[in-house]
Amino acid sequence: MEFFCYHRDRPGSLTLREKLTEDHWSYMDQYAEELIARGPTFAADGETPTGSVHIVDLPDPAAARAFAFDEPNYQAGAYRDVLLRRWRNTLGRTMWDFPGGATGGNRYLVIGLGSGQAADLDVPPTRDGLIAYGPLLSDDGTLWLGTAALVMAPDPATARAVLTPERYAGIEVHDWEFGGRR
Repeated sequence: MEFFCYHRDRPGSLTLREKLTEDHWSYMDQYAEELIARGPTFAADGETPTGSVHIVDLPDPAAARAFAFDEPNYQAGAYRDVLLRRWRNTLGRTMWDFPGGATGGNRYLVIGLGSGQAADLDVPPTRDGLIAYGPLLSDDGTLWLGTAALVMAPDPATARAVLTPERYAGIEVHDWEFGGRR
């Protein structure tokens, strides 16, 4: 089962995050084979971290909760909240398989939260910039709750356009980059 996990930073936690960088990476190293994508999000300045994305393949929701809440930054109080949802890897690859590579271009995390009839279940026809893409689902996988994507695009508006705006209560776009030391 695949899961999307987005830890959002607590304001003022940068020093704590920097102190825990090796602990975080060592923790994630334990999941190297299960990771589909990972990396930090940033504020508008492009340098201040605002969160950490992990898309991971784990046996069940209990394992996903353990992954999210045992993470060292979470345990130390660096994160203010966690978005954890089942996810389906519609591209069938990891971020390391992305043809555009790990660097170059602008990268974004796009999260659309919705309810009701599912939207954007199929991979968009303009898939060249898609690094990861899939629906956010309930724990049992039966309810569509939104869509999450990692996108290479010229700007946030273009990244946002991978989702159908009227189908979501809101769409967030965050600067993102490939993470880890894999």
